[in-house]
Amino acid sequence: MYGGLENRSPDELLKTVHDEISHKGFMLTQVDKVVGWAQSGSLWPLTFGLACCAVEMMHTAASRYDLDRFGVVFRPSPRQADLIIVAGTLTNKMAPALRTLYDQMADPKWVISMGSCANGGGYYHYSYSVIRGCDRIIPVDIYVPGCPPTAEALLYGILRLQDKIKRTRVYHR
Repeated sequence: MYGGLENRSPDELLKTVHDEISHKGFMLTQVDKVVGWAQSGSLWPLTFGLACCAVEMMHTAASRYDLDRFGVVFRPSPRQADLIIVAGTLTNKMAPALRTLYDQMADPKWVISMGSCANGGGYYHYSYSVIRGCDRIIPVDIYVPGCPPTAEALLYGILRLQDKIKRTRVYHR
């Protein structure tokens, strides 16, 4: 009925199907790996520059480091973005705006905290109006240290985020 396939063990059946498909130009892989590869190669960050770290973020996107070659294209709208880079000092007045932008982003979404001020308050840590880390408002995936961090540090953080996206399973996002 099925060419004798119904009487074979599951391992023999899998090997037979794999041999038949591989000779016809098909490739077998896991869906998680394909989705991770596609999502990591097309990050669209929302620029959220609050202080001097934003200048380094712009420097990273300029011609010397050229984030476009890694599939990173800055978007002006949170509805078009899947990554937000928080660069600079987050104050109490700006925290609700950050949370609103984060909530408007499409899933799956990722966050990079860039600089000492975004990571933990930085130089202004003891000020009454400064949030001591943007991770108190939104979940952070990658922390980039420095005051301000160099363009190379941000580029390294983006590459680590791409690795994290490739490792994360689809249903965990």
